[in-house]
Order: sequence, then C-alpha cells, then structure tokens
Amino acid sequence: MRRVAGLLLVVAAASGSARADTYPRQPGVDVLHYTFRLALADDSDAIEGEATVGFRVLGDGVSEIALDLVQPSPMPGGRGMTVEGVTGDGAALRFDHAQDRLLIHLARPGTRGELREVVVRYRGVPATGLLVAPNKHGDRTFFSDNWPDKARHWLPVVDHPYDKATSEFLVTAPAHYQVVSNGLLVEETDLGDGRRLSRWRQSVPIAPWLYVLGVARFAVEHRPTWHGLPIETWVFPQDRDQGFEAFALPTVAALDFFSTRVGPYAYERLANIQANGVKGGMEAATSILYGDDSVSGPPERWDSVIVHEIAHQWFGNAVTEGDWDDVWLSEGFATYFTHLFVEYAEGRDAFVAGLRADRDQIRAFDAKNPGYRIVHDNLSDMKQVTTGAGTYRKGAWTLHMLRGVIGDEAFWSGIREYYRLYRDRNASTADFRRVMEETSGRDLGWFFDQWLYRGGMLKVKARWSWDAAARALHLDLEQLQTAEPFRMPIDVAIEVAGEAERRTDRIELRERRQSLRIPLDREPRSVVLDPRDFLLMDAEIAHADAAR
Repeated sequence: MRRVAGLLLVVAAASGSARADTYPRQPGVDVLHYTFRLALADDSDAIEGEATVGFRVLGDGVSEIALDLVQPSPMPGGRGMTVEGVTGDGAALRFDHAQDRLLIHLARPGTRGELREVVVRYRGVPATGLLVAPNKHGDRTFFSDNWPDKARHWLPVVDHPYDKATSEFLVTAPAHYQVVSNGLLVEETDLGDGRRLSRWRQSVPIAPWLYVLGVARFAVEHRPTWHGLPIETWVFPQDRDQGFEAFALPTVAALDFFSTRVGPYAYERLANIQANGVKGGMEAATSILYGDDSVSGPPERWDSVIVHEIAHQWFGNAVTEGDWDDVWLSEGFATYFTHLFVEYAEGRDAFVAGLRADRDQIRAFDAKNPGYRIVHDNLSDMKQVTTGAGTYRKGAWTLHMLRGVIGDEAFWSGIREYYRLYRDRNASTADFRRVMEETSGRDLGWFFDQWLYRGGMLKVKARWSWDAAARALHLDLEQLQTAEPFRMPIDVAIEVAGEAERRTDRIELRERRQSLRIPLDREPRSVVLDPRDFLLMDAEIAHADAAR
C-alpha cells in the first residue's frame, strides 16, 4: 500500500492506553457525501458503477484520498472491481489501485476547509457484499450484505465506521424489478427501453456497512405512519400475506419503546425487507434486511430479531463506534436493548430467562476462549467482531451489570445523555464510560476495565452461618475462577422467619477469599446471592453445617 500508511491516526480508548484497530485512517480527509450510480442487468452479474465522493479537506497540503475497492482476483474471470477512470476538478486524475486500495492523486493540494469531489468509474462482478442470486422462490435478486467491511466489494468508499457520510443511490435496472435503498425514494423514471431509474437519498450520515440495496420483485405495504414516519414492509410476492403480518406488530411497539426510553428516532423512514443471503437480520439504516425465511412459521419466531435490528437504529447506526475495537457499542447494546424491550413488553420473568440463556452461552464460550475480551486491542481479524457469545451477549451482560451497579435512574439518564451527545456521530468506550460516570457521580474505571478489557466471568462459592451471640450473619466467600479476583457489589437476600419480605443487603466482593459480617437480629431461614440476577456469575451458597 503506497504512501497511505503514513495517514494512520491513533485513537485513544478506554483505560488511557492507545488502542485502535488497524484500519489506515486519513486524518486529512472527511468524506461528507457519496453519490452512487449503478446499472444492473439480467444478462450479466456485472455492475457498471460511478461514485462521486464529496469530501472536506481537514488540513493544508492534502494531495491524495484513498478509498477501499476490491480488485478482481488473479484467476481467469476473477470477481472484483476494475477502475476505468477517475476525474476531479474537471480533469482526469492519476490513481493507483493495489491491494484493494484505490489511491487517488488530486490535481492540486487541498487547503483546510475546502470542499472537493472525485468521480470513480468502475465495473465488475462482486465476489461478496452485493449478492446476485436466486431467492428461495427461484427469482433473480440483488441484495447488499456489507457487514462488517464488505461494502468495498462493490462500492468505492472509506470502508470503516469512523467516517460517516450521507448518500444517494441512482440505480438503473430492468423495469420488472423494484429497488429499495436507504432514506427516501425521491425519483422513479421509466426510461422507455425496458429499464427504470430509481433514486434514493439518505440525508443523515451513516457508516458504510449500513448502505443498503435491494433489487427484486416485491410486494410493498405502506403501513400507517408512526408520528409522521413512513413505515413499510417489502417482501417477496409469494410471501405477501404472511410477510405483511410478520413485520406488523413488533415494529411500532419497538419504536415507541426506544424513542421514549432512549431518544428520538434519527431517520426519515423505517422499512422491514425480506432479503436473500442475509442470515438473521442486517440493520441497514432505514431499510432493515432479514433472511428470506424470516416470514416462515409463527410471527413471534422473528420478533426478537426485528426488535434487535430496530434497536440498532439507535445504537450502531445513529451512535456508531469509531473503531472496530469498540464494536460492542453496537452489538452488545442492541442485544441488551432487545432484552430490555422484552422486560417492558413481557415482564421481568421473560427478561431474566433471556439473560440466563445468554449466560449459559457465555459460560460455554469462556471455557473455550478464556482470554477473550469484549474490547479488542488493535483489532486486525475482523472475524472477531461477529463473535456472538462474546461481543453480543457478554457485551449485553456488561450493560446489565452496569445497571445493577449504578441503579436504574442513573443508568437510564446516562443512556439518554450518551445518545443525545453522540447521535449521528461516532463514540468510543471511553466516551460511554465518561457519560455514565458523570450521570452516576461514580468512578467506573474499575468496572469497565475488568469487564471489557479482561476475559472470564465470576465464579463464587459461599458458606453462611448465624452467630446468635453476636446477632450477625457470617459469610465466607471464595472466588473460584482462575483469573485474578473481580471487584463487584453483590446483593444478599436474607429470609427470616416471621418477616413477610426478604431483607436485601449489598456487600462488595474484592478478594480471592473474604469473610463478611451482616448484623441480624434473628437466625435466617435462607440466604441467596444476587437475587435479582444482576451479575454474570456462577454461584454456590450453602449453610456452613450443610457445606461440611
């Protein structure tokens, strides 16, 4: 990669040390807007593309901009994109396309604050990122699948979440297809030759993995608006009735919950789209893609997936991690906020059942990956960002434990302030920690360090006894995990004969072994650790006599 390596920008993260993934950032360039013009056909899987990239120059003397665009593989007929020309300032520009990086040499150096454009013309057959294939009904379709960094296979972009931009897609395709993308449909023109031009405009800046394109035969339902927001369902015609039903109920309920508890919805529209190739869901901004089997079986089968992807419109889409090391700010948040929606919609028992199921998966994952950390350090292997039990479920449990540590009021105040500050921007784990410390009035460095930058989970063995003479409950606790001891507050529920309600005391675990004393007038009937399930913990507790 020529000359681009010198553009690295080191980003500071949570505990004060330098942490950043390995993507080569460009501190002298801020992409503001992409306009993609794409031509699709039925007689070939190749796409003809033109991308206009509008950017702001952030420093004097910037002489180049680099975009990600995957080249054709060396095998005969290899898939990938070939650049046919680049222009800017009304003239052809020199460029180097090597190692899937398109380095464009500007006609003249830029000056700070200047707005510039380059136009890239290219063509090819995508190896991935844009899937051209039959759906489950055998119909030809075109669907994007950019997560986490596959947009570069079909779009020339800064393919990293740190540089968010607005966008337009102008797609020319055979007229028997409908086209769906981000934002609002602002034009449809039949060209008179069997093709139709569709133009979609996204007016809020988003990260490249959130750009979406779907081209297929669709049945489209325009649902009643939600506070003026258009809501749509796009499904294959063969699945019309079942598909319209599957997406109808959870969508408005989720919008109500997240907008009330977190903050305003950030975008112009929301559509749920049946797609080909996506496994589960894909949270593309305003136009969420779901697997082509998403309308099969009872609607409740996919309710949690729909809620998860809608939660992403707040966390991941509107508030976006600025570094892949912090991907838990997207996936851990969406996972936990799906649980929170279940707590709101179905009650505490269903909420706890979901958390316990996740804990089982985390336990099994940690046994095989004892050193796995939620926040990565200088991430280079992008496969790690899709680790479900680690990034998704353990990230969710970290938020749940934080809520238990600081309390509901401080937790929700912090969440709302975090969203308010970083909506349509990028955030880091350090940013989130700072907001939660400010709203709770507590130092949380110890909590973030041990749950986000260490592996493992808490394993506790406890014995209790009652000292009648001292009128006290004695607790002997031992941390059994092989890693260093955790520091955590733990609620202890004590049931005493004759008292209608259990008494709850909070203790703090710090050492490998420790003994604690809780004043108590009468002998307890039972003692339970963490009665409200706020700790990612395996715990055994028994009466001292029974434990012998």
